[in-house]
Amino acid sequence: MKEAIIISDMIILKNVSKIYRMGENSLRALDNASMHIRSGEFVSIIGPSGSGKSTLMNIIGCLDIADEGEYYLDGQEIRTYRENQLAGIRSRKIGFVFQNFNLIGKMTAWDNVELPMIYQKVPRAERKNRVEDALNRVGLYDRRLHRPSELSGGQQQRVAIARAIAARPSIFLADEPTGNLDSGTGEEIMAIFQKLHEDGNTVVLITHDSSVAERAERRISIKDGKVKEL
Repeated sequence: MKEAIIISDMIILKNVSKIYRMGENSLRALDNASMHIRSGEFVSIIGPSGSGKSTLMNIIGCLDIADEGEYYLDGQEIRTYRENQLAGIRSRKIGFVFQNFNLIGKMTAWDNVELPMIYQKVPRAERKNRVEDALNRVGLYDRRLHRPSELSGGQQQRVAIARAIAARPSIFLADEPTGNLDSGTGEEIMAIFQKLHEDGNTVVLITHDSSVAERAERRISIKDGKVKEL
C-alpha cells in the first residue's frame, strides 16, 4: 500500500482513462480526464447519457479502477489498491446516494441507516447516537420505524442520505439523487445537500439535469469521455 500524501484536494484525477474492449473494438469511456475537487466543495458533474459520467462516478467511488492515469482520494493514490482495500476505502470515506435509493425493503428506516455501521463494527451506543442524529438531520426521525414501502420516494431518498451521513464519510457522492423524484421533492433533497455543504462536507453530485447541476458552487462537464470545467 502506498503511503498517503499530504494535499489540499479531496479528489485529484490526472489524465485518467477507462477503456472497454469488445473483441477487436475499444471504447474510451474516459479519455485523459483531469480534475480536482477541494475538501469542502460542492461540485456537480453534468453530462448526457453515454457521456462517461457513470464511469467517472465508479472511479471516484472506488467501484472501478482506471486503466491509465492517476487518482488520489483524500491523499491516497488509488490505482494500485486491491479489491479488499478498495472496499475498506468505500466504507470509510465515501457516502453513496443513488437514484434508486438502494434500501433494504424488509428493514425499517432506522435499520437501513444503522446497517453499514454494524459491518464497520461501530459500537452499539455510538451507532444509536449516529442514527438518531442522521435521521433528525433529514427530518425523518418520526418515521424511523417505517419500512421503505411505507415511505414516499422523497422520504426513501432522505433515509438513503441519512445512511450516508451516519457513516461520517470524507465525501458524499450522489448519482442522480433527484432522478426518480418530482421537482418539488427534488428541491427538498437538494436543500439537504446544500446544508451538508454548508456544514463543511465535500459533496459531488452527478446529474444530467442542468437545473440540478446549477445548485452546486462549481460545475464540471463530461462529454464523450472528456472532462472540462464550466
